[in-house]
Amino acid sequence: MRNSIINKKQLASFLVKAKIGTYASSGEDGEQILPGRGKEFNFEEKEFKYRDRYYGFNPFIGQEIVWQNKRIIWGMNYYGKVTSEKIVSPKEIYQFLQEALKRIPEDKPFRGAGSFKRGDFKYSNKTDGTLEKFNGEEAIFFKKQLVYKLEYHGGLIEMK
Repeated sequence: MRNSIINKKQLASFLVKAKIGTYASSGEDGEQILPGRGKEFNFEEKEFKYRDRYYGFNPFIGQEIVWQNKRIIWGMNYYGKVTSEKIVSPKEIYQFLQEALKRIPEDKPFRGAGSFKRGDFKYSNKTDGTLEKFNGEEAIFFKKQLVYKLEYHGGLIEMK
């Protein structure tokens, strides 16, 4: 399957559903525990399959992969951490992150919306690129102080 025949609109719509249907909805309680203490979320719809696999807690690293008709077509890597546990608890930060990730835009289905605020928390997501090739950085602030940061990159994958 060549990247040029991948329906990018269909892929973007699937990514939104998959991401909301996994970590954004269930957090750390919804994943499958893997050997080696890794954690994994899975989501399937029609010919698409999504897997989000990550390791660690603070910091953590992960990878998201999408298959279409059993062929890998898209992927994203990420690395993040809570930068301050003294200001607010990691649990509160990750609960707020889940809310922010539910606001994933279909035109850039990588993480959350560009900006989201609730109470003293503020989420910021800066992305460069498109579904084909992108990178970005998200951050969470509590009372204007940085408490969480994540970097990510990815794009379409062509398999031989």
